[in-house]
Amino acid sequence: MSNTERILITGASGQLGVELTMHLRARHGADNVIATDVRDNKAVSGTGPFEQLDVLDSDSLAAMVRRHRIGTIYHLAAILSAKGEADIRWTWKLNMDGLLNVLELARDEGAAASTRMEIFWPSSIAVFGPDLPRENTPQECPLNPTTVYGITKLAGEQLCAYYHRKFGVDVRSLRFPGLIGNKSEPGGGTTDYSVDMLRAAAAGESFVCPVRPETRLPMMYMDDAVRAATDLMDADGSKLRVRSSYNITAMSFSPKELLDAIRAHVNGFDVAYRPDHRAEIASSWPDSIDDSAARRDWGWEPKFDLPDMVREML
Repeated sequence: MSNTERILITGASGQLGVELTMHLRARHGADNVIATDVRDNKAVSGTGPFEQLDVLDSDSLAAMVRRHRIGTIYHLAAILSAKGEADIRWTWKLNMDGLLNVLELARDEGAAASTRMEIFWPSSIAVFGPDLPRENTPQECPLNPTTVYGITKLAGEQLCAYYHRKFGVDVRSLRFPGLIGNKSEPGGGTTDYSVDMLRAAAAGESFVCPVRPETRLPMMYMDDAVRAATDLMDADGSKLRVRSSYNITAMSFSPKELLDAIRAHVNGFDVAYRPDHRAEIASSWPDSIDDSAARRDWGWEPKFDLPDMVREML
């Protein structure tokens, strides 16, 4: 980011958006990070510039980018996996048209300016399906998602690669695992059970888990997720060999393993298991991820494992 350009974050009121906004404002100065969402969140509007923005309104998006001299967009606005199954049409429209609006804007701005706009867009392990290698799922493998959210993420990855290849748009992406943080509410993802379980333990309450006790999933503490996004955006673009989306992970655990880690700090914490539709979604995702391409191309390395994450959260 140059001295004359600012950062725009869409979906800044979401789980990742809150913590990414706070991190970027600490790094670049509050006035240089414009947070946007369709709903307000005091965690972002109380710490710097905030404007309401519907990413489906391409004219308003373009006007905001030009008014604030935006050079980098972190496009986070989306409907997540579990919530997305309740409204397929809306999930497709928001997730796909929102991304397309951002990519088209970056294409137009890049053609009109001497410097190219940089875009970060998060993909997800939801792009994977039940026919993949479940252990150390590789960067390149069959992608047959089982949710509309995963389908939008797979289509989005291909859009990103297409706009980079055909128009030179500098768009970068990560296939995030389940994200765990404590500064904002979860956004309706399948892996949000982990945040809910930790919050129940911290509050001295019991917990009913919607995922089977033995289902292992890739996960990441929010501090690592924020650092991964910003490290990828800082990386030398000529060394990035993946322009769809990079596999990335930090740890894998099951609800039972999370319970054991919590009980190391909270005596008597009780969990019951009542699997619902989220259990079926989770069963189609990997147990663990091979993120060697991210480590090779831009030096990715997580800092938090399961015990570290539980201690920080509690």
